Amino acid sequence: MGLTLVEKIISEHAGKTVHAGELVISKVDVTAVQDGTGPLTVQEFKKLGKDKLNNPERTILFIDHASPSPRKELSNTHMVLREFSKDYGAVLSDVGAGVCHQRLIEAFVNPGEVLVGADSHTCTSGALGAFATGMGSTDIAVAMALGKTWLKVPATFKIVVNGKFKPGICSKDLMLYLIGMIGADGATYKALEFTGNTIENMTMSERFTLANMAVEAGAKCGLFVADEKTKEFLCQRGREDKFRQILPDSDAVYERVIEINAEDIPHTVSCPHTVDNTKDVNALNHVKVNQVYIGTCTNGRIEDLRTVADILKGKTVHPDVRTLICPASKDVYKQALQEGLIDIFVDANASVLPPGCGPCVGVHAGILGDGEVCLATQNRNFQGRMGNTKGFIYLASPYVAAYTALRGYISAS
Repeated sequence: MGLTLVEKIISEHAGKTVHAGELVISKVDVTAVQDGTGPLTVQEFKKLGKDKLNNPERTILFIDHASPSPRKELSNTHMVLREFSKDYGAVLSDVGAGVCHQRLIEAFVNPGEVLVGADSHTCTSGALGAFATGMGSTDIAVAMALGKTWLKVPATFKIVVNGKFKPGICSKDLMLYLIGMIGADGATYKALEFTGNTIENMTMSERFTLANMAVEAGAKCGLFVADEKTKEFLCQRGREDKFRQILPDSDAVYERVIEINAEDIPHTVSCPHTVDNTKDVNALNHVKVNQVYIGTCTNGRIEDLRTVADILKGKTVHPDVRTLICPASKDVYKQALQEGLIDIFVDANASVLPPGCGPCVGVHAGILGDGEVCLATQNRNFQGRMGNTKGFIYLASPYVAAYTALRGYISAS
């Protein structure tokens, strides 16, 4: 019986051939926490009585969710992570460096590896051909101490996408369309293995968006076969020696195969208050917005910012719409500066934020008022997600977000 991509990777790390449904102990290559989950991880690590990390060079502490800190209480938790990194030799990614998931793909994770992180969107790194998944803070503490974790090998849904997108359609539309199709719990504890000629032709940025939102369908991970585009990305990041390709077997066993024609994908929007509450953008052009938020670990990469800049160039956003733009990392920010994108955003009367997660998690820099509506390129729209249970969040692609910022209502043109 052949192996799926996730079974191949976990088999390597478990030291034996494994199949879906088995409980295994797996080696871990990279562990990560952020400032929301990290302090508890540190606390639990110290309870284990270990005097050192198993692999400090690949244990990363990110300060990104409250970056810069808006309150003294959060500043104190940041101190915990900074002190721990100094005491134990862990890598610290401090204020302004960027969102953890973007930084992980930029600098830390490679094909065929296992990454566990105390954040649900750790699955973003699956686009590199790695098994990347989120776990609880205590599980991450154990992985940091032992370099191992236990898990159940997930069964796999094979997502086959073929054809060409219509003009303006983004991979975000595809992912929202898929989640609307199968439901927010439709792939609970499954691996999503993306394939097909549409996927092969996608940029790495587009793939990262799909992998990032795998968890929004309940999935344990979202995986892609590492290919020449993966290799090129690693070369650009100085990790060309880390490229390797792992392929699923031709007779791999999948729990479900879902086939999608890319030409059928419309501009898709998730409506409040669940990600699977999806609609065609044309059904929502009566919805006025107060805020547009462009960025996050889902759509804050340079390709996303270029899409927005192309639409906003020479124009100004609607006077009733606060438009916030947040590059996902320092490197993305610098590239946007070099390409003149930041000038375009400022001239369009948008506000450019430092790299971080603030508005997306409702911590600072974009909290909604009572009854306000935000269209965002982030990955979640749960009630209260942006800091106010009386706010309304719609999710869409950068393309739709840019036109919405101009029009004052949800629009794709």
